[in-house]
Amino acid sequence: MARLLSVNVGLPRGIPWNGRTVDTAVWKTSVQGLRQVRRLNVDGDRQGDMAGHGGEQRAVLVYQSESYRYWQRELGRNNFSYGQFGENFTVDGLPDHDVCIGDRYRIGSALFEVTQPRVTCYRIGIRMNEPRMAALLVARGRPGFYLRVLEEGQVEAGDEIVQVGNGPEQMTVSEVNALLYLPSHPRSQIERALRIPALSEGWQGSFRALLSQNNDRDATTANAGLDPMSEPPPAWTGFRPLRVVHKIRESISVMSLVLESVDGSRLTAALPGQFVVLRLQVTPDAPAVMRSYSLSSEPGEPYYRISVKREAQGVASAYIDDRVEMGDVLDVSAPRGSFTLRPGDGPIVLLSAGVGATPVIAMLHALAATGSTREVWWLHGARCGNEHVFAQEVRDLLKDLPHSHSHVSYSAPDREDRQGVDFDAAGHLNIEVLRKLDVPRHGNFYLCGPSAFMGDLSAALAAWGVAADAIHTEPFGPGPSSTPGIATSPSRRPHQPAESAGTGPLVSFARSGLSVHWGAGFQSLLELAEACDVPTRWSCRTGVCHICQTGLVAGTVAFRPDPIEPPTSGTTLICCSQPSGDVVLDL
Repeated sequence: MARLLSVNVGLPRGIPWNGRTVDTAVWKTSVQGLRQVRRLNVDGDRQGDMAGHGGEQRAVLVYQSESYRYWQRELGRNNFSYGQFGENFTVDGLPDHDVCIGDRYRIGSALFEVTQPRVTCYRIGIRMNEPRMAALLVARGRPGFYLRVLEEGQVEAGDEIVQVGNGPEQMTVSEVNALLYLPSHPRSQIERALRIPALSEGWQGSFRALLSQNNDRDATTANAGLDPMSEPPPAWTGFRPLRVVHKIRESISVMSLVLESVDGSRLTAALPGQFVVLRLQVTPDAPAVMRSYSLSSEPGEPYYRISVKREAQGVASAYIDDRVEMGDVLDVSAPRGSFTLRPGDGPIVLLSAGVGATPVIAMLHALAATGSTREVWWLHGARCGNEHVFAQEVRDLLKDLPHSHSHVSYSAPDREDRQGVDFDAAGHLNIEVLRKLDVPRHGNFYLCGPSAFMGDLSAALAAWGVAADAIHTEPFGPGPSSTPGIATSPSRRPHQPAESAGTGPLVSFARSGLSVHWGAGFQSLLELAEACDVPTRWSCRTGVCHICQTGLVAGTVAFRPDPIEPPTSGTTLICCSQPSGDVVLDL
């Protein structure tokens, strides 16, 4: 008979770590006597990061005494105490390879149901003083599991654990954990997992994403269960020489370059909304400047068109405007990016401000080229007619779409700008405009423009009732950070690290416009990015979760440690990789 050995609780607190403070409740203390278990947690316990932990389907975390003994041997330690692994219930019995998702257990007067394996993050590494711990729990098949509280009640150490129901597919915690994280993802097993009603919504979503992938997954394809927004592998690695065949003035501040292959071969078709990285030798004796620019041409054309706004202090944009000439050859990456037009038959709302029109006009081109019968909304904001890009081009494209709508706002129209002809209304493009136009809320929304525009409008769309997975954004520069458990500090522009420059390979952060030499003091590309205040996304920091997956535009890396499952071709996991030579990252 399985038995509850200890009930452990803890409240969130700040823990010093790597010069920062982590808010975490991973430190649990064993408590004596009866404890009430409620729908969301045990009395006296609370989760610190509700995005990754907690909620009705992750109310109680279970870990086994047998795994304690295993880790004592594996790590050569004997100083563990109950709650060491952040669990609420330390149990004798209930191994991960026997317990099934959907199994039900009565402990004390409470009734529980198994919902999912534990999702590991870096905080268990802090608690264990072992940075590899998140990866080790997965690799060794000892994650532990979560319980949902079906009937609230009281429990205490010593209670017997009585199984009162079996999961419908009899899939163990270990099997479900391996199905997501390890390289093999048999379709039949994924379908079995999705037939388990008790499986948590997050894991169901991951398995549905895996199921939608091509059955012939290979090493070049991402694990969609970990990275549902993954992009296809780039058509070529590094940079390829392309010749400037046209230079077109789109507005008073925006210049387009039309690029073709030097050898006359047809360029690989980009997905509508993707971008390329340019490597520009602005100054002969300085490192090349990297910049990302969205493609504004119709996908499938034998050329690429990029449209670049000249910024007041923009070194690259000034170089393109003033010095790049027809016939020049530029180093260009393959198209990449996951801000792409999704298939379907529902309404499409293309929202842009200023030069943010570049990726969404590529989407408009793609829709017009196929004569799409979908409802398409083109909503654009510009300062005035002199700064209104692609005006006539958009009007012509909309004529080929039978169910199209258009609205253009000028925030500061000139006297010669004609309302009703050049633009539809004075003012800024915002949620009130969409309300008045009766834009359908069940469509897919694609936003590109200044960060404030996208942030305000995304929040307003969500408040208006648009589903979160229907709001797609493409920032001009680095994307938002995700640093679980660490309060975001006031944003700083990316900069050289505070410590003295290294002498290793050159690491270029393309979106941030920063190049830094690798130094021996860094353990990973993630640590280097953090030292430079380059925005990053991460969670496990050990190559498990793939949240840190980043485009590897050029160069090669070495993994230390090896990730549980390799990332898709053309990307790297910055939390566990180091440069093998000069690299360019999409950060």
